[in-house]
Amino acid sequence: MTKKETTPKAPKATSPTLAPKLVRRQISQARRDIADWKSALTFASASDPKNYLLQDIYSDIATDALLTSQLNNRKEQTISAPFEMITDGKTDENATNQLRALPVLQDIFSIILDSEYYGYSFVELSANDGLYKAELIDRQNVVPASGKIYPNVLINNFIEYRKMAEFGRFWLEFNSNHIGLLNKAVPHVLFKKFAQSCWSELCEIFGIPPRYIKTDTRDEQMLSRAETMMNEIGAAAFFIIDSTEEFQFAQGVNTSGDVYSNLINLCNNEISMLVSGAIIGQDTKNGNESKEKVSIGVLDMLVNSDKRMVEVYMNSIVIPAFYRIGWIAPTTARFHFSSVEDTDKLWAIVKDILPHKNVDNDFILEKFGIKVTDKPVNFQ
Repeated sequence: MTKKETTPKAPKATSPTLAPKLVRRQISQARRDIADWKSALTFASASDPKNYLLQDIYSDIATDALLTSQLNNRKEQTISAPFEMITDGKTDENATNQLRALPVLQDIFSIILDSEYYGYSFVELSANDGLYKAELIDRQNVVPASGKIYPNVLINNFIEYRKMAEFGRFWLEFNSNHIGLLNKAVPHVLFKKFAQSCWSELCEIFGIPPRYIKTDTRDEQMLSRAETMMNEIGAAAFFIIDSTEEFQFAQGVNTSGDVYSNLINLCNNEISMLVSGAIIGQDTKNGNESKEKVSIGVLDMLVNSDKRMVEVYMNSIVIPAFYRIGWIAPTTARFHFSSVEDTDKLWAIVKDILPHKNVDNDFILEKFGIKVTDKPVNFQ
């Protein structure tokens, strides 16, 4: 007797109830410094905390190219990993296919992983005309420490979201219970932006040596003639000056910006160490194959930790919510990321055992994609 597959009921049309109430606040584009960061930390740890200043800084530093690259490199390995629903140690194909069919799943993975960097994530689920949606509520409006959402962060009206009927069904919270990994990246990104700004000013001012001309400034005619010459010197092959005038190029500064370059490299290394646990593929001067392998191994351990975190949230929060709102059918199966085999190591084992034992052709085809046949037996 075959097991009857269960299918979820079509979800009722539900519109987001929380997201439309939020007043979007424009993030200041003013240059930030360490004092702004310290002030935001104080504001976020007050007796009646609000997080919008700190989250504004997080959003600002997240535009850094290296930080974005490091975060995506670590996140994508979890988001793209294969998964399955397990019952009694075996894959439940029906439950797995139901979950894979949900288009919001990759978004939820990303939002869960971001909760470790930003400190928390709050999601509102909705469905309309078969279109599933998982909308991230602006972190500026959410304060997990007090369990409040402020529709307008500048007004003291709030919603105690954990007491609402939607919580645990359409409203999902992922809380890391710490201030967020990005908090440790803030000073490095701010110092890096400062160094880049100073270096660009150095290039602008001293990249081309400034030129100057000595003339009689009391003579309006000579002064006007000198201004014209200085404006047109870039296009002129030559020009003629009076015997009383003197034209020279000023000597540029002796530095080439090494102090800024060293500070930027230091900040980049610290950012890489924070997110990836190592400096991978950046230090071409001191890099080598063995160092890269060790660094990748450290990153793999962090990725495995991310996968375990996603599994816990999926089994304890996300999948029960999907059951309650009818997105998937109830099941006892549990979410689990599939194990990825090390094909290089497996191939080495196969080569070592071939002289002594027979290896099944179907096994080689399945594991390595190589279609093989047995050699004809020579009876001579």
